[in-house]
Amino acid sequence: MHFQGIVFDLDGTLLDTLEDIGDAVNRTLAGQGFPVHETDAYRFFIGDGFLKLMTRALPEHERASETIDRCMEIFRSDYGQHWDRKTKPYPRIADMLDGLIDHGLKLAVLSNKAHDLTRTVVAKLLPHWKFHAVLGQRSGIPPKPDPYGALEIARNLDLAPSDFLYLGDSAVDMKTAVAAGMFPVGACWGFRPAEELKESGSKVLIDKPMEIFDLLD
Repeated sequence: MHFQGIVFDLDGTLLDTLEDIGDAVNRTLAGQGFPVHETDAYRFFIGDGFLKLMTRALPEHERASETIDRCMEIFRSDYGQHWDRKTKPYPRIADMLDGLIDHGLKLAVLSNKAHDLTRTVVAKLLPHWKFHAVLGQRSGIPPKPDPYGALEIARNLDLAPSDFLYLGDSAVDMKTAVAAGMFPVGACWGFRPAEELKESGSKVLIDKPMEIFDLLD
């Protein structure tokens, strides 16, 4: 297959952010007198932005808007200070990025993490690679799975959506790729199970980052 660009999800695809996100939410919950969760539970809370993350983490009977807003403010401050305690790229991500650049692909990141934080995270943990676009969740712009951000990347890189491979680890990512007309590939090393990726439109599932080159060669 011939692709000219690749759009990456961030959390669960390029970076293992699970523990830092889970720890920050748990500190927020504990500080407000709410029960906390096992880290693994956050695999199913993450993916739709911080607002839905916090809503899912709170007890069902404690999801009033003022409670969510209060916890969100605390969480954003906590996570903004401590997001890099345990977060790191998954194994072989560096080799994959090197290889994709050698193949001439343009790299982009599209995340439902807040925009400024997304750019900070990519700049600090993935500083050696040129990303032609890095977009997070922005005010007034619909989050994934709406295809707006993916199509914006295609326009900015002057490529057709069909020129892109889209690599992500969740249903949200696969639905985004399908809606944007990009080629959806599921990253099985991420947060969500392979079955979810299949049911949400993935064309191919890969178990390791370097397997992406099977789709290029």
